[in-house]
Amino acid sequence: MCPVDDVQAARRAQMRRCAALATLVALAGCASHAGIEPRAVPIDPRSLGVATADTAGLGWPGTRWWERFDDPRLNDLVERALHGNPTLAISEARLAKARSFAQAADAVLAPGVAGSLAATRQRYSANDLFPPPIAGSVRTGIAMRFDATWELDVFGRNRALLDATLGQVRAARADLQAARVLLSTEVARTWFQLSRLVALQALATDTLRQHAQLRELVAQRVRAGLDTAVELRQTEAALAEAVGQRESLAEQATLARHALAALTFQPADALATLSPGLPRNARHVDGERIGADLLGRRADIVAARWRIEAALRDRDAAVTEFFPDLNLAAFAGFSSLGFTDWLTAASRIWGVGPALRLPVFDAGRLRANLGGKTADLDAAVATYNATVVGAVREASDHLASLHSLARQQVQQGAAREAAESAHALALQRYRAGLASYVAVLSAESGVLVQRRNAIELTARSIDLELALVRALGGGYRPDSDERAERIDE
Repeated sequence: MCPVDDVQAARRAQMRRCAALATLVALAGCASHAGIEPRAVPIDPRSLGVATADTAGLGWPGTRWWERFDDPRLNDLVERALHGNPTLAISEARLAKARSFAQAADAVLAPGVAGSLAATRQRYSANDLFPPPIAGSVRTGIAMRFDATWELDVFGRNRALLDATLGQVRAARADLQAARVLLSTEVARTWFQLSRLVALQALATDTLRQHAQLRELVAQRVRAGLDTAVELRQTEAALAEAVGQRESLAEQATLARHALAALTFQPADALATLSPGLPRNARHVDGERIGADLLGRRADIVAARWRIEAALRDRDAAVTEFFPDLNLAAFAGFSSLGFTDWLTAASRIWGVGPALRLPVFDAGRLRANLGGKTADLDAAVATYNATVVGAVREASDHLASLHSLARQQVQQGAAREAAESAHALALQRYRAGLASYVAVLSAESGVLVQRRNAIELTARSIDLELALVRALGGGYRPDSDERAERIDE
């Protein structure tokens, strides 16, 4: 080998060594995701006193739980609310948006093909690259090509992004069910609040009648010189107060009807004549503890869990951005100057080749992005923990109140029985001439007070039962609602 060849060979070897060294330096400086890890941990329900077995004795509400009250009017109002309320339309729109994002993420997994057709009228410079006869002429250039690209997703970035969007779809679907449960229970609670007010209005009418009789009796005694004007004024004040209470109840009943009309998307006066009655008894609850199945039957807990899954997959996608990205690209078509030879074999163009992208120096952009996704995951876990704690406390509070209320109703029943017995005895003594009618009216006041207490306790027990329906998921069945793994259904 001649000395010149030796020198050239040495230079090529030196260049190869420099290139290898530069590659090693570049790889040594590649972005790293080390040290960025989530810190939040999902809560263990057992730490909140949740039983590991299913809750016994509670009787999970069915999907149409409101029908157990056996009132067609209530059924109709709940159905109207679930099919025409704007609040549900908002949740449905959010679900549709989440599905659109998932469909877009799903499309990235498949190869993409795009076509283009361009025609350009152009004068070519006489002093440029093109020789005569093109130089200095005006010609029409036309090109038609199809471009195909396929991201191989070697490290699963696109799959992780799809899983993240699917998690958001499932969370949005659970949010919609949570909104349905909230709306249906709100309709039922407003319905029975109106029932309570209607019952109190009837009681207020009896109370007003009793005060009117007492006022007339005292007026007779004043005329007979047996009482003074002081007693008369006291009875008149009590009568006026009873009139005011009845008017206040009428106002509250009107507002409750307006609330029902708004919940069911009707004019304010559409339910002006609605006067439902209270059920005789609320459902008896035997369960003492919340079971672990509560965590799978509340839509808000399910939604929070799916958001953890979505945040986890989103973080996985952020991790894959630190790795190489391999794409395949290809194109084919026709290109020529002028239309004459445009679609001939000589005008064919094509190309194919891979493309590799490797992050080396990005000034911390990838680490910052991963840090943000990790923080999103921590926030999702914290939200889930807060939701679980709130759900367990809510259901436990309602159970405790229902058990206490059952004991209160027993005592109130005894008190009402005693008041009715005292009223019956006073009436017998009055008929026998042994007592005045004032004693009868006084005993009747005790009966009216106990009637009011019974109405309030019954209404509260029904309201707590409805609150427990909401706390227990309102008939939500995640196994049936969340089966679909794909979003193109």
